[in-house]
Amino acid sequence: MQSVSMDIVRFQGNHYQFGYEQGQALKGSYLIESRRKQFNKRDKTHFLTDQDEALQLLTAIHSPMIEEVYGLRDALHISTEEAIRHFSGYYIEVNKSGCSIMNGNNFFVRNYDSHPDSYEGRFVMYQPTDGGYRSMGPSMQVTGRTDGMNEKGLVVGYNFTNRRHSGDGFICNMIARLLLETAADVDEAVTLLKTIPHRRSFSYVLMDRTNKAVVVEATPRQVVTRQAHMCTNHFDILTEDNRYQYNESRERLEKVKSHWHNNMTIKQAYETFNTEAADIFSTDYEHSSGTLHTIVYQPEEAVAYVGVARQTQPVRIDLNDIDKARGVYVKRIKGHLDWPRPYLNERT
Repeated sequence: MQSVSMDIVRFQGNHYQFGYEQGQALKGSYLIESRRKQFNKRDKTHFLTDQDEALQLLTAIHSPMIEEVYGLRDALHISTEEAIRHFSGYYIEVNKSGCSIMNGNNFFVRNYDSHPDSYEGRFVMYQPTDGGYRSMGPSMQVTGRTDGMNEKGLVVGYNFTNRRHSGDGFICNMIARLLLETAADVDEAVTLLKTIPHRRSFSYVLMDRTNKAVVVEATPRQVVTRQAHMCTNHFDILTEDNRYQYNESRERLEKVKSHWHNNMTIKQAYETFNTEAADIFSTDYEHSSGTLHTIVYQPEEAVAYVGVARQTQPVRIDLNDIDKARGVYVKRIKGHLDWPRPYLNERT
């Protein structure tokens, strides 16, 4: 078993300042170097080819994000083109993954399943001062989020469906970040998902403080919504965009269904997804489908219960604790993983 951890990153300020501070903290890190190696070994067609289009789209959706990208550029001493290619979330290849989500009465529980060697190990709490809602969630590709919750009580998670028939557009983690900073509820989030260009086919699972919950099936060609309390890695409506083989996703969904009830406690929801008994937590790390974190979000209280890998006790994170003046606060969450290497935040 390998010791792994998730660092808690807290920041209040404008997006440029936030980007610059992140760049300073990550400069020379394995996380940044591994991204450069990944980009260099891939075919260039996987990545951004139209810088102006990316900037135009971000300007229309949430222009402060551009400043965060520029802050990273300046701190890392890279070109604008490279910064946009790495951090804008536009037209970038992502690893396949298998994830599970379930929600009910004031809870939203999420297993993020992917490959440990690409997991950043950063839980980011950010209060922008130049536009956008306060939010928290694990980072992906620095600027993006794997899931999260904002100050209005909107919770966002996504599940991979298919990478075939891709199009020009934003990838899942940047879409999640844009939703968290600009949408106050499920209706506003659905509106954005129907207007933003999508790179790949994903399900976006949304919940807000009123307990309204929907699954949005999004492809580069079509976006539809359905009412559901749980989701794995296949579409129920846009079935033509499912992978040829998705039996494992359906089997996992049935396992989730067998445990679901609307009035689950936070402890029950967390244990269902994080312990061995329910058989939802995955250890298939070699095939990019192992569970890297389990999080239960509570929209009404604006808190999250975060577990790294498989651990018995989650750590409670309050979105209001972004203010360091409040006193003692958690700096790191630890766990153990059945994998020979730690997450990117601890590798050298």
